[in-house]
Formats: sequence, C-alpha cells, structure tokens
Amino acid sequence: MLLKNYKSVFYLFCLSLTAYISHKAIFFVGGINSQSFHYSLELLYLSFFGISALLYLILLLMKKKNFEIVGMTFLFGTFAQMLLAYLVLQPILKIKTGESDVEKMSFFLTFVLFLLFQTLLTVRLLNEKP
Repeated sequence: MLLKNYKSVFYLFCLSLTAYISHKAIFFVGGINSQSFHYSLELLYLSFFGISALLYLILLLMKKKNFEIVGMTFLFGTFAQMLLAYLVLQPILKIKTGESDVEKMSFFLTFVLFLLFQTLLTVRLLNEKP
C-alpha cells in the first residue's frame, strides 16, 4: 500500500522530466535563448515539481487522517501555489521586452502543466476507496 501511494510521485517525476525535455527541445528548435531569462527552466521545473510533490504528500496524509477534507486541502494548496507563483512572477511582469513575453508564456505554461498533473493525481486519489 505504501509503495502504491508513492508511485504517483514517481509518475509526477517522469511527467515532469518528459515535459522539461520537450520544453528544452522546443526552445532549441525555435532558436530561443533561455540564458537571459530571470528564472531558468531548470529552476522552474524543479520548484514546481517540489511544490506538486509536497502537496501530493500532504494530500496522502490528509487521506489517512480525514478523507472528507482531501478536496478542500487540494483547493487550499492550489491557492497557495497560485499566490506563490504570482509573487515569483512579479519581476518577469515588470519587464517589457519581446523576450520577456516568451518567458511569461513559458512560466504560465509550466504552471498550468503542473496544475494539470496535480489535478489528475488528486482525482486518482479521491477515486480510491478510503
């Protein structure tokens, strides 16, 4: 049972790694230089993975203690992640160059991708018997 729960974190890692490689490949093919970005892709993916894995582990703990509040815990965790992402995004929003538009879009796509991963993992968790 323990391995079954943490297998989802491994899936999250595999999805994150695949998305990161695809993101880097798109930048390479498109000739986009990400060296001048405020936050590197590595930092974005690592931080979003860490936050997503932490939220999932918290959801696992909540499932064991009180299954009825798992959904509310997910909503609170997602809200906290959105607030943190907005605060981290502030320096990028203040820059008004064409290159910053690519960085903004990259940041939002990464955020939405991890939000999708989190939502899918939470749905799987909620569909299991308590």
